[in-house]
Amino acid sequence: MKAFMDEDFLLGTECARKLYHNFAEGMPILDYHCHINPQEIAENRQFSNITEVWLGGDHYKWRQMRSNGVDEYYITGDASDREKFQKWAETLEKLIGNPLYHWSHLELKRYFGYEGYLSGETAEEVWNLCNEKLKIPEMSVWGLIRQSGVTLICTTDDPIDTLEWHEKIKEDETFDVQVLSAWRPDKAANIEAAVFPGYIKQLEKVSGIEIQSFESLKKALLNRMEYFDKRGCKVSDHGLNYVMYVPAEQGEIEAIFQKGLSGEKLTFEEVAKYKTAFMNFLGKEYHRMGWVMQLHYGCKRDNNGFMFEKLGPDTGYDCINNYAPADQLTDFLDSLVCTNELPKTILYSLNPNDNAVIGTVLGCFQDSTVAGKLQQGSAWWFNDHKTGMIERWRG
Repeated sequence: MKAFMDEDFLLGTECARKLYHNFAEGMPILDYHCHINPQEIAENRQFSNITEVWLGGDHYKWRQMRSNGVDEYYITGDASDREKFQKWAETLEKLIGNPLYHWSHLELKRYFGYEGYLSGETAEEVWNLCNEKLKIPEMSVWGLIRQSGVTLICTTDDPIDTLEWHEKIKEDETFDVQVLSAWRPDKAANIEAAVFPGYIKQLEKVSGIEIQSFESLKKALLNRMEYFDKRGCKVSDHGLNYVMYVPAEQGEIEAIFQKGLSGEKLTFEEVAKYKTAFMNFLGKEYHRMGWVMQLHYGCKRDNNGFMFEKLGPDTGYDCINNYAPADQLTDFLDSLVCTNELPKTILYSLNPNDNAVIGTVLGCFQDSTVAGKLQQGSAWWFNDHKTGMIERWRG
């Protein structure tokens, strides 16, 4: 009988085993899109227990626990870490075939040396094993990063971030993994959000530029881009519900910006016009500064209004958006090509139906300046499993 989670797990053919073990297995990992907290890296956090590692912010697991009827008290509530781990273990035993089952057991084997099955009955054994192992220095944040073969990490950082933790990491010569910032200006793009006026005030303060117009917003953003660039940032990262391209005259953009700044309700078309101007400006600056533009789209966020009010964003209530505007995506890229200002670009859609579309769009805008100037990103989020990766590759 084939061993559970052996070294050839998911490698179903001799060719697959050869390609993985002889070539891919030893290659370094360059993680150019992640949400690791740079403070935890700088401080080389030592986790107290497995719940902190696994359930502290993993909304994949939270969603599954909710689907299995686990009370929120044991997910994001005030239950003890041991109680939360017990509920996750009881959930996991029902997930055979789900990627969460694979990930969890692979991690238990590779990082903790556990060869068995996690379930409600084995939860105490696994809890004690993992927590004892987490005490050793090799299981700190640095140790886990090194064990994973990672040589570069790009965190996700807002324009108002100080990047102080990145500076501390860079200054520490005992840590040999490169940690860079990735520019994520979503809050400045989301003019329709209730927090937009308050965010602009924060941007004003950190940039030292009074923002009373769209033109002054661009100056403030450029100020922060230069700050990021001097500290090694070379990658942008945009989380978009969908790609918009609805151009408008400068005067109209200014009027829309004033409405957003005062907190007035905007129409869908007004939002689209603002975001078109916003992305067009940044795309040109990325080209000038030699940055890569990453566009993540096809997601509809914070769908459960009741739970959003209770827990806030990024807590497991996002879904795939089936809006696939190939015409607007190509028009946006073309607007940059026509002025010879298209930066190197990586496109991700959360919707697997978009894979073939992206594949054809890429070929329209490649040029001789650099091989692979436009690329499709890796299987992202809900596609981050074997089937999703295969479909992304085929696309």
